Amino acid sequence: MDRVPDSTGRFGPFGGSFVPETLSAALEELRTGFDSAWADDAFHAEFDRLLAEFVGRPSLLTFAERLTREWGGARVYLKREDLNHTGAHKINNTVGQLLLADRMGKSRIIAETGAGQHGVATATAAALFGKECHVYMGTEDIRRQELNVYRMKMLGSEVIPVESGSCTLKDAMNEAIRDWVTNVRDTHYVIGSVAGPHPYPLMVREFQKIIGIEARAQFLEAQDRLPDAIVACVGGGSNALGIFTAFMGDRDVRLVGVEASGSGISSGHHAASIGAGRPGVLHGSYSYLLDTDSGQIREAHSIAAGLDYPGVGPEHSWLHDTGRAEYVSVDDAEATDAFLEFSRTEGILPALESSHALAYAKRLAAELGPERSLLICLSGRGDKDVHTMAAWLESHGGDR
Repeated sequence: MDRVPDSTGRFGPFGGSFVPETLSAALEELRTGFDSAWADDAFHAEFDRLLAEFVGRPSLLTFAERLTREWGGARVYLKREDLNHTGAHKINNTVGQLLLADRMGKSRIIAETGAGQHGVATATAAALFGKECHVYMGTEDIRRQELNVYRMKMLGSEVIPVESGSCTLKDAMNEAIRDWVTNVRDTHYVIGSVAGPHPYPLMVREFQKIIGIEARAQFLEAQDRLPDAIVACVGGGSNALGIFTAFMGDRDVRLVGVEASGSGISSGHHAASIGAGRPGVLHGSYSYLLDTDSGQIREAHSIAAGLDYPGVGPEHSWLHDTGRAEYVSVDDAEATDAFLEFSRTEGILPALESSHALAYAKRLAAELGPERSLLICLSGRGDKDVHTMAAWLESHGGDR
């Protein structure tokens, strides 16, 4: 299976670059800049230094002993991206992109954010490099991720509320693109996932693949074998590709991406772009998305702000269609149950995004049985979701 992407940014039929003419030159500049940097040993040396000294890598591989006993199935391991500086995998990508932006002479940084973790990671990296930073965030996400809004402001970034559409991640990305069109000369747009026009899906994957490189070596050292399955949540899909990439050639390792089915697929209020969507163009890329019969983008829904996006990265679409990865979904109720069970069993508050992966992993552990093992990408910590969980519990009968 050819995973390129090709020179036009295509993974099979997916990907590409569908943007206004005003952005074509900026994307070409970015493609050239990234290709030059990625071929430069000095760039890699500095990126590796920042991952070690600033991000805190390598992140740990943890055997979830009590959870394994509780589930009564496969041995469960966690790749602990929640332990990174800022509390999620997002910092891997933002440090890489800020290093690239600095090399390209860009003085102004913009980003979009949903759960706020990408916004915090961008604000953090911008502060490290001394860059002006503006983060677009839907007002609904500002409401449910208030802590991360304060963190971004304290790091010196401006948080720009977006009140259009569903006031969530899709709309924030729309506004960030409009900003970039207006300010292409001095501005770098830090996209937070493996979505958007080429070269972003490739570039973000390359900055995030350190997750899987570490996990593969750590698992072999711990078990002298590879896991039977790897599970990760999928919104745009950067943490999933971050861990999947190093195992892509290991055909005996199942790769499972978990989308958000929100209030249930049949309700129409969900974010399962692969499971219940169809191919189309969104934010400059051809991929699976949620749309209406008339071709309008539908509003997505998930209790996890970081999964509340009506599209998915093009490489995930390609992996689905070629059968190399499986895509399933978990609803809000299952995710919140998993949040509580994991917190009380392992003493770790997981992000609600990661809780979707945990919820499906519970089913998969039983299916695999005690002679097998599975690896879960714990993409972030759940401090940011405490208020959301408190509101959910209050509206669903109190503390369970």
